[in-house]
Formats: sequence, structure tokens, C-alpha cells
Amino acid sequence: MSKKQALLEKRIEHLSLADFDPRPLVSGMEHMAFQARNLAHAAKIYESMLRDPACSVWLCLAGSLVSAGLKRVICELVQHNMVDAIISTGANIVDQDFFEGLGFHHYAGSQFANDDELRELGIDRIYDTYIDEDELRICDQTIADIAEALPPKPHSSREFIREMGRHLDQKGGAEGSIVLEAYRRKVPIFCPAFSDCSAGFGLVMHQWKADSKASEKLSIDSAKDFLELTRLKIHCQETGLFMVGGGVPKNFAQDTVVAAEMLGKDVQMHKYAIQITVADERDGALSGSTLKEACSWGKVSMAQEQMVYGEATVILPLVTGYAFHQEAAKGRSALELANVLESESLAS
Repeated sequence: MSKKQALLEKRIEHLSLADFDPRPLVSGMEHMAFQARNLAHAAKIYESMLRDPACSVWLCLAGSLVSAGLKRVICELVQHNMVDAIISTGANIVDQDFFEGLGFHHYAGSQFANDDELRELGIDRIYDTYIDEDELRICDQTIADIAEALPPKPHSSREFIREMGRHLDQKGGAEGSIVLEAYRRKVPIFCPAFSDCSAGFGLVMHQWKADSKASEKLSIDSAKDFLELTRLKIHCQETGLFMVGGGVPKNFAQDTVVAAEMLGKDVQMHKYAIQITVADERDGALSGSTLKEACSWGKVSMAQEQMVYGEATVILPLVTGYAFHQEAAKGRSALELANVLESESLAS
């Protein structure tokens, strides 16, 4: 066994909500203090979102969640109709989920590894997790190939990710992919900073090739992302945000309220909001800004909101697992919001 093979031997295993019932723990935490009580309150708010027949649930993802073992949890939220739209960083959707959908894996490593040695071996590190750089290049090339097959015009990230899902569906991608399940269940996925990930390399290759031939090229239109998300807000009216991390996904989702108002549409603030974060609010950065602060901007209602300060691999399975085992989404209608956007796109 080579040194590289030895380092890439132990795969990251993805947690399943079906494998454990956190309800006794979460219920006990409700009577504690600090983040335990906040976590329990967040779980109850998520349950309320799912039981509210008028509410559309938007899941915002930032940070390296899929590579850390949360892919199956997120995928199960899609499969069990516990989320209606996803707004994410590109890394989760492309470098990590689509990457695994192509049949590749993430591996358990060490944050104390020799990074010079890893670089020489072609191994990329995300804290204590490893990725094979050679396999990641295949993912980049696949993105370029998808771009080559699409009309050379501006696309929203949602439109491009839909084609990634179609690629996995037609090519027999690995089951348990968020992109694949969202494609099949008409759950739109947005990556407003789409080029800030492995997709960027594939799109650079596509545009470089087009420029060398002086031909037309595909591009990703972040303004179209924002417009489509705003159209969803106008269509759905009542919305609940489940935010893991902060940054771009959090801001784009929250800003749809203001954008809709500027278009002359009467919409409500996001009715429910949960954020899981380890960021601090004191530096003014978006990832740590509180939901209370978002209320001052007219984005989030204070009626049912909760900040939970903790690391996502611990907090997310507990909050979602509580709602899962409570069967909060039982009988909930699938909104199939991708179809809404497709019909509006054709109409315009």
C-alpha cells in the first residue's frame, strides 16, 4: 500500500437521522440553560415550520458540512419533504456532494498532518478530513463538460445545478446525493457565489476554451439567482429559514424580503428563523450577526427565532432529528418550487 493509499483508507461515514432518536435528549435540554435550552427551542421552532401548512422551509448551508459527514442528514431532509429550497455555498454542493455523487469519497485524516507532504501526495485537507486532488480534478472537468453542453448564455446557479442533478440521474450517480435527490424532487438549489468552489475551475476551463475559439460562452448570473429567490419569496409568502453557518447563503435568503418590497410586492418578513453558528456578532460580520439584528432591516420576524451557538456536526443532527422523529412533516405537501421557477421562466 502506498503512502497516499494509506492516508486515504478510512472513509468519512455519513450520519442518518433514522439511526438515532434524540427526542429524550432534546426534551431534557429544554429544562437546562445556555446553548442546551437554545437548541431545544430551535428544534421546536423547526417542528413548527414543518407543521405550518402555509410555510415554505428554506435551508441555508455554509461551511464544510457534507465532507464532515452530514450529507445523508441533509439528503434525508429533502427525501422526507422537510425542506423546500436550499441556498448554499458552492463547496457543499459541488466539491463535496456532487463530488461524492460521481462516486468519490472524503476520508478521515488529521489536523496535525504535514501539509507539505499532503501537497506532494496530491491530498487536500479540510481540517481533519482529506480529499484526493486527482479525483477533485475529475469533478472540475465534469463541470466543464456540463457547461459545454448547455446553451452559451447567462444561467442562474439553480439552472446549472439542475443540470448537475440531471447528469447524475442519467449517468447513474451514487445514491444519497443532495443534488440528485433535489433534482428528482424538484427542490431548487442556489449557490449565489457559485464560482467560489470547484465549479469555478470548471467554468474557467469552459470560458478559456470559448475565448480561444472566439465563440460564445456560458456564464453564471448571480443577479438572476437573487431574482429567482425573490420570486420564490413572493410566491411562497410565509417562509421559515433554517440557517447553518452564515455568509452569502444567509444574506441572499434574508434579503429577498427587501428585494420583493422594492419590486412593489407586499410580503411578510421571514416568519421563522433558526441559525446555527460558532461566529461572534461583535466584529459586525454577517456570519455572527443575530436574527434580532436582521429584524431591524425588516428581514426576519422576532416572533419565532433562535440563535444556537455551536458546531454544526453536533447541533444539526439533534435539531433535525427531533423534528424527524416527531414526524413533523408527515402529510406535508411537496411544494416542488423548482417547477414554480421553471414555469415563471417560460412565462417571462
